[in-house]
Amino acid sequence: MCHIYPMLHRTQQDEISHKGAGAQIQVAPRGRGAWIRLRTLILLRWWAIIGQLAALIVAQRALGIQLEAGLCYLVIGASIVSNLVASLVFPATKRLNETENLAMVLFDLLQLGMLLYLTGGLNNPFSVLIVGPVIVSASSLSSRSTLFLGMTAILIVTVLARFHLDLRSDTGLIMQRPAIFLFGTWVAIVIGIVFLGVYSRWIVTEMRAMSGALQATQMALAREQKLTDLGGVVAAAAHELGTPLATIKLTSSELASDLPEGSEAHADALLISAQADRCRDILRSMGRAGKDDLHLRSAPFTAIVEEAAEPHSERGKMLLFDNGPVHGASQRPPVILRRPEIIHGLRNLIQNAVDFADARVWIEARWSSTAITLRIMDDGPGYPANMMARIGDPQIPRRARKIAAISERRPEYDGMGLGLFIAKTLLERSGADLSFANGADSFRSDSARSERIGAVVEVTWPRSALEVASDSALGGIGPNTPIIP
Repeated sequence: MCHIYPMLHRTQQDEISHKGAGAQIQVAPRGRGAWIRLRTLILLRWWAIIGQLAALIVAQRALGIQLEAGLCYLVIGASIVSNLVASLVFPATKRLNETENLAMVLFDLLQLGMLLYLTGGLNNPFSVLIVGPVIVSASSLSSRSTLFLGMTAILIVTVLARFHLDLRSDTGLIMQRPAIFLFGTWVAIVIGIVFLGVYSRWIVTEMRAMSGALQATQMALAREQKLTDLGGVVAAAAHELGTPLATIKLTSSELASDLPEGSEAHADALLISAQADRCRDILRSMGRAGKDDLHLRSAPFTAIVEEAAEPHSERGKMLLFDNGPVHGASQRPPVILRRPEIIHGLRNLIQNAVDFADARVWIEARWSSTAITLRIMDDGPGYPANMMARIGDPQIPRRARKIAAISERRPEYDGMGLGLFIAKTLLERSGADLSFANGADSFRSDSARSERIGAVVEVTWPRSALEVASDSALGGIGPNTPIIP
């Protein structure tokens, strides 16, 4: 068991799906290759061509090194032609797919390998540049393409170590390194290809996962804010329509009493009265969710917690609330603003506890003169020990056995991390500090809490970060503004 939501996992999780409190947030998928513009690679290739031409000219004119200049310029000319064709045939805004990107990078790799073959192989100090295309691949292509290019690069440097055209000085002296240094260069380049490729891959993957998770967090917060605003509009409509409906109800009732019973007009008056009652009940039901948002912009902390837990109160698990002060604080709970990020974050944490609890979930709220603490506990299996250090990371690695256990209870989830990351990020934005533990470890010696053996989430805020001044919390918010002037 693991109390965590779906994660972004490599390319197929470019689609973000967060299911909580009846919502679904999705971002349309896009392959890695489609992120790279053709114009970007063309510009990079022009810089490489300028560098190659400059190196050849300096080697020939300034250093007097004898080269197969004609063949070298022919190889560079192939890059120039390919760049011109790509610039003229395709629009500047074209983005490359996986295959096209792979072909571009592979061409650059082979072109550089051919140029090194003509200029001394691994005796050429510029041979280290063969690592470049592999790093580009690791940053923009799939793992399969990166592995293919990495193996190709290693094959090229292995061939160049044995087969190449010699570099000669202006006196005809062959310029080459001792065999031990040549072998060392080969080893260094191979290590560079492997290490820098893996390093680039990990860093870019983590950055993309974090970026996608933050995007999902913003979408979740925006949705919660829209729901809050919509609830306020509905409540305002219900409030404004109350008076005309009451007038219709009163008038129709008086009209019915004045009309002879059994007449058609009497029946119509009673029907109008009944329909006015029905409209009142419908508006009352619609406005219930948003009423507090409009008329009570702040509420006691315990009420906010109960509101966050309310969608999960009838899911077959018992929610047990335990509220109270500590360290001699006032019995009255602190009054806080009803901020959407707090409600959404707490709702996600409570949903996780309900999903994996066997029968009960304990929600314990405590406040002192300086801090407000909420602890959510359950009687489920708890967090896996090998993942405790990475809870809240949107890229928790897959564990086959743990995933199988989760899938039995929540088959729509095939990964871990994103939902809890959203909750953690939203709550930390409000000034909270979150910690995670297992009740089996924390309450082993506490007989009063011995049943709370599952996961434990503790959320702590400085009281000053949440509490609002008593006069603003308890006072009115001014006269209602009519929807229609």
